[in-house]
Amino acid sequence: MKRVPIEQDQRLPLEWLARPAPVVAQELLGCLLVRQQANGQLYRGRIVETEAYMAGDPACHGYRRQTARNAPMFAAPGTIYVYQIYGIHHCLNIASDRPNFASAVLIRALEMLSPPLPPRSAAGPGKLCQVLGIDRQLSGLMLGKESGLWLEKPPQPLTAPVVQTTRIGISQGQEIPWRWYVQGNPAVSRYS
Repeated sequence: MKRVPIEQDQRLPLEWLARPAPVVAQELLGCLLVRQQANGQLYRGRIVETEAYMAGDPACHGYRRQTARNAPMFAAPGTIYVYQIYGIHHCLNIASDRPNFASAVLIRALEMLSPPLPPRSAAGPGKLCQVLGIDRQLSGLMLGKESGLWLEKPPQPLTAPVVQTTRIGISQGQEIPWRWYVQGNPAVSRYS
């Protein structure tokens, strides 16, 4: 697979993710998620919706214990954790905080910048994984050029307000306000 050079100064350092998931989730809004395809083409989307999950949270996959499936959530900050829901949709999470501690941010929605796609093409965790070609093969890998998935600094500051609300699509911990989205952005998965 041909790899396109990455501008090192644009990538977010993995150390930036070594903070609690609720802090990282808020600050990821406006950052870019970049996926390098097998042909070398780069897909870039602005993160417009996130959710945080961490130890002590009953909705966290690592709430009870570490397993083979959720091990990436307990790995070093910047580890990719992909799981599947309903047997068809993949969901992208990025480990945060510290090793041996369940903490991750679910990337819920992207505003696709390149290639230009319809506004709702990555509106929701399953849709964004489908558009970017993300599946469980990436789970356990680190963000970076080797995995072909990384984060970049925001190209410009957000101008729209950020809304904090409760998470959606979960059966436990619904009352925890650990979901953030860019108000009015058409790529947000569901408005509250």
